[in-house]
Amino acid sequence: MLFVPLWLTLSYTVAAFSIWCPDGWLAKLGVIDFSGGYVIHLSAGVAGFTAAYWVGPRTEKDRENSQPNNIILMLAGAGLLWMGWTGFNGGGPFVASTDASLAVLNTHVCAATSLLTWLILDTFVFGKASVVGAVQGMITGLVCITPAAGVVQCWAAILMGIVSGTIPWYTMMILHNKVKLLKQVDDPMAIFHTHAIAGSLGGILTGLFAVPKLCRIFYMVPDWERYIGLAYALQNGRTSAGFRQIGVQLAGILFVICLNVVVTSFVCLFIRLIVPLRLEKDELLIGDKAVHGEEAFSLSEREGEIFENTKSNTVFRFDNSKTNAIYDVDDCSSVASRSIAEVQMV
Repeated sequence: MLFVPLWLTLSYTVAAFSIWCPDGWLAKLGVIDFSGGYVIHLSAGVAGFTAAYWVGPRTEKDRENSQPNNIILMLAGAGLLWMGWTGFNGGGPFVASTDASLAVLNTHVCAATSLLTWLILDTFVFGKASVVGAVQGMITGLVCITPAAGVVQCWAAILMGIVSGTIPWYTMMILHNKVKLLKQVDDPMAIFHTHAIAGSLGGILTGLFAVPKLCRIFYMVPDWERYIGLAYALQNGRTSAGFRQIGVQLAGILFVICLNVVVTSFVCLFIRLIVPLRLEKDELLIGDKAVHGEEAFSLSEREGEIFENTKSNTVFRFDNSKTNAIYDVDDCSSVASRSIAEVQMV
């Protein structure tokens, strides 16, 4: 209740004005952000990660045993998110037009390519594809294409999908456990990788693949020729203009990162003067019951997964379920093939 209005006023509106308002300093430089890759996703990724730093980590117990509550519902939410992104990017021009329809197409193409790329990497490196990984790949693809959705061709969206399914995968699955800061900050939703990294990649790739004529349709300004991706600048003999566009895109990334680190830190420290940023240790151990007097889910604390047969009032426990250490997901796929001797009656 305190963080959202303060952050919205001091950070989001500043970034939105600087990038989208014709009088904003980044807009005057010619930064390209079609539908909020900088303003929304990069801002959210950096702000969320910074806030997580100030709030502090969950209890060690929760961090060690952080399994998804319901993957089926997660898939339902992911589907709604993907569908909603169609309007999110397609509605950017505020009109039914060529760049609006192209934005919708590129959104689906990039997201699907990123999802498949993520699954391929999971399969080759870890031996199995993960549903959670598929959703992560989908999100990075959607975030990456957002600043470029209506100003790049479909072949560029495919390349962006490959990049957004590869680099965030590497930072999340490999680099995360090697960098001290990433290990120190408790980021259970991996928003740094899916939004900050993917949003930055989208901005840079927009500066590489932006088509001048598509930018003219979207921006409708007399000096539309200044909006040109480096790939087209090299082709048309305007190399300096292409490198300038890359520089402007990098400046936009740097500005959004610095703005959100500073403002989010200020907001968190200010709120800490009024109310605590985190619960006491004893309350964290208890959870919802300590704060609200009720629990969202009634889960057994016994070791292993508990399955209760309500008809016979018999409880079956599968203690030997394997765990996917990458996504903290129980793998009970082999339960059906086990012998009766492996099933412990309690």
